[in-house]
Order: sequence, then structure tokens, then C-alpha cells
Amino acid sequence: MTRRTSPEGADSASDALSATAPATAGGTNAVGGTNAADGMNAVEGAHPAGRHLGNARGRLRVVAIVVASVLVAAVAFVAVQVFRLQSNVATMPLNLGGESALPVDSSTDPLQILILGTDTRTGNSGEFIGGEDLSSGEGNSDVMMLVTLSADREDVTVVSFPRDLLVPLPSCTNPETGESSQEMDLGQLNGALQEGGPGCTVAAINNLTGLSIDHFMMADFNAVKELSSTLGGVEVCVEEPVDDEYSGLSLPAGTSEVEGDQALAFLRTRHSFGDGGDTGRIAAQQSFMASMARKVQAEGTLTNLPKLYAIADTITRNLTVDEGLSRPTELLKIADRMKAVDLGNIAFVTVPTEPWVEDPNRLVLDEEGAAPLFEALREDRGLTEEAPEASTPAPSASSAPATPEAPAIDPATVPVLVINATTDADRAVEVQQILVDAGYSQATPYESVPAETTQILFGTGYDAAAADLAARFGVPASQVQFSGTAVGIELLVGADLASGSRVVVPPLGSELQGQTADQVTCQASSGF
Repeated sequence: MTRRTSPEGADSASDALSATAPATAGGTNAVGGTNAADGMNAVEGAHPAGRHLGNARGRLRVVAIVVASVLVAAVAFVAVQVFRLQSNVATMPLNLGGESALPVDSSTDPLQILILGTDTRTGNSGEFIGGEDLSSGEGNSDVMMLVTLSADREDVTVVSFPRDLLVPLPSCTNPETGESSQEMDLGQLNGALQEGGPGCTVAAINNLTGLSIDHFMMADFNAVKELSSTLGGVEVCVEEPVDDEYSGLSLPAGTSEVEGDQALAFLRTRHSFGDGGDTGRIAAQQSFMASMARKVQAEGTLTNLPKLYAIADTITRNLTVDEGLSRPTELLKIADRMKAVDLGNIAFVTVPTEPWVEDPNRLVLDEEGAAPLFEALREDRGLTEEAPEASTPAPSASSAPATPEAPAIDPATVPVLVINATTDADRAVEVQQILVDAGYSQATPYESVPAETTQILFGTGYDAAAADLAARFGVPASQVQFSGTAVGIELLVGADLASGSRVVVPPLGSELQGQTADQVTCQASSGF
């Protein structure tokens, strides 16, 4: 006897579909008392398509249930992870010295974010991770970088502020104690953090630049260590071996991947690079950030949700932000803006400064040099773009191109090592000939690893000759440095001097120190 089923009595999805299906040629519908299954059983081999159709519908119903379950589970997982990320984040007020920025759309508006690194190892958990000379409170700003994202998603500018920079400091009310700091005509910028937290630093930089910073992110040492490890290391390059007892940095000459303690030491060392002070350290920090940008983009990290979550989890556990940036969705919007930016349009620069007349160990803003930089930021213009043309008077008939004055030295007595850091194997010989024609008969070619920026290192007694070569090749003063190991002069010919006889000047002028994210740079030893 053929067993009849009904939708209510069906013991499977297939039975339910069969019970309610229209009759085929082999049988009547349910009203007539014979279902499609009966008809097909009665006439052997008649119309098997009806059976297949019923089974297919059943399979589709099962698949739909499974897919829906997976989607529900995925949504629940994402919701849980977003909640976890948000619960990680600590917040503080954005601006303690004036009006806060108007709300912005993190997806479409120009966006300015102040990145602060503190010289403390106390994370959001309140646990102090050691270091006898380190503060367990807010500490000072060990790193200060203003990141500007253009509205068209094509440019990113990262401006570094030296920790020794003296600027006008506003009066800030500490949100925890209610005490107000004293307004200062000149105070050390990195100390503003102690006067009420990152909101005081935001206020000081707003006053200095004429900008209105939208957000801040403040990270501690743990963030640097954990983030570098989450990324699987960051590649750095040094021209000579480094063994710095102060920071603990130990690297061989050439390229290395650093993470954890070594990544932190690379970013913090004040003795290993450049002038042995903050200028060399900032250059190393910019090189590290550029290398990190290259790695993140090459590996597709910003479009890989598991990787992106791992990074976000690492950051938020060691991050303090303003209230507007405390939602993980805002961080994801920023990541989305960054993923397609050309590396050549990510510019890292240092705000132009000059020594303070009352103390050469402190810096003040070079207002003339900084003006075009701040103007470009206010106008939402990337630093790799050409500045708007200004009308200039036509040159007189008597005007002639400026040529370097005759040096107050005898070029024939100056040994010059011409270090080829370009990809052109003949470039050192070409520059050597330029020098020989100028009287530097002791010029000697030498091959090295590629570098983007031309540098002049000079030994004791060769400062005048170094100044002459800088004038001849158009090398910025910031790239002319004393070296205790140089014998005579070392002319490192970088990619910006790969042809011709003058360094290629960036759009905003040679007063800006820095690099773009697509440039691979090696740090020169300080000689200390």
C-alpha cells in the first residue's frame, strides 16, 4: 500500500515538497486522491523529471537553511568581535585648549589624526611593564606625527614634530584633576601631554599650524612591540652595524627585519643615526613607517579581514583615542581609505625647524619654511603635488643663473669618496668626473646599496668643502652632516641625483626633510 503524506505529517523536507507538488501525467493532484509520487510508482519509469524536481527543491531548501545559518553565525561573530574591539579602547577628550573640530565623515572628508607615542610602558590594563627610567603615568610624547588623509583618497601626509621643539602652549584643564596648566609663550611640545593628556597636545598643534585636528591616537611601547610582531616584522636598513647600549638596538649592516623589542629600540634610539639626536631618530621612524606601509599594501592586509582584525585587536588593546574614534567602524573606514593610496603619494616629512638662539639644544619653528607645508595641509593638497603657480616678475636681461662662489679651500687637497647609491652602475664615475672638472682631483668612486636621498658626510676640518659641494649639487643643508668616521668627504649619490648635476627638489622645496613610502632608505651611522 502506498503511504500518503501531508505537509503537516511530512518527516522530511522532500516529503513535504512531494505532498504539495502538482500532479504529473502519471497521476492526479492531491484533491483527486493520488499524489505525484503514487502516479510515478504506478507507471514504472513514467516522467522521472517530476521526482528529480521534487528532490532538487528539497536540496535547495536544505542549502538555503544552511546558508542562512552560516550568515547568522557570521553576523554574530562579527558583532562579537566589534564589541571586543570597542571594549579594548580607552578614551580621553580631543581638545583641551579651544574649540574642538566639527564632526567629520571618516569616509569622505579631509581627515587629520595626531599620532602620539608615549615614553611609558603602561597600557590600558594599567599594568606597568618595567623600565626604571620610564613614566608609569602619561609621560611625555616620544613620537608626534600628524597624519592627513586627503578627501580624494589619493594623498597621505605624515608630518613629524621633534620632541625638542619649543612652541606656544595653551592653558589646559586636566580632565582627571580639574587643574589648569599655565599658558606659556614657549614650552616644549612633548611636555604638553603631562598637562592634561593628548587633548593638550592637539590644542598646541592646532594653534601652531592653523589646522583643526579631527582625532588622535595615543599608543604606548607595548603597541609598537605587539604591532610589529603581528605584522611578522618590519624591514629596516642601516649603512653600518649598530650596537647601541642605550636603546639595546643591535643590527648588522644592510637590511634586517625587526619586531618586538628590536622594533621599539629602532624607533627610540637617539644615538645610532644621523646627528645622534632627534633629527636622526625621526628619519629612522619615517623610514620604519614607510617600510610598514609597503609591507601592509604588498600583502593586501587592509583587504584581508582576519589580518585586519588581528591588527585592530593589537592596536586597540594598547590605544587611547578621542571619543569620536572609539568605534571600530571608524577605524575600518580609515583602513578602507588607505588601502588604494599610491605609495608614492604617502609623504613623510619633518616640520621645518631651526635652533633656538638661547639654547642650540632646543628647536623653534622655522616659520618661513613651515608656511607652505601648513598651507598645503589646510588646502587638502598632497605634498607630491605641484603647488599653485604664483605670479613672479620677469627676470631682467642682466640676470644670470646663480653659480657657486669659489670655495675658500683648495679642492685638490680634499679627498672625496663618491658613493654610488643609485641603480646606474656608471653614476659614480660620472659624478667623479664632475668633481674632477671642479678641481677635486682626489675624488674616488665607490659602489653601495641603493638610497633615495643624496647626503654629504664630512670629517673634521672639511666643513667648508662640504658646503661647497652642497652648493654645487643642490644638496639641502639638512643632508649635510658631520661624521666622526669620515676621512675628508663622503658624497652619497642617491636616486635624487641619478642624473644631471643637481639634486631633484621636491615640489614644496628642499627645506622639507623626509621621504615617500615607496622609497627604501638606509640609516647613516651617527658615529657616536
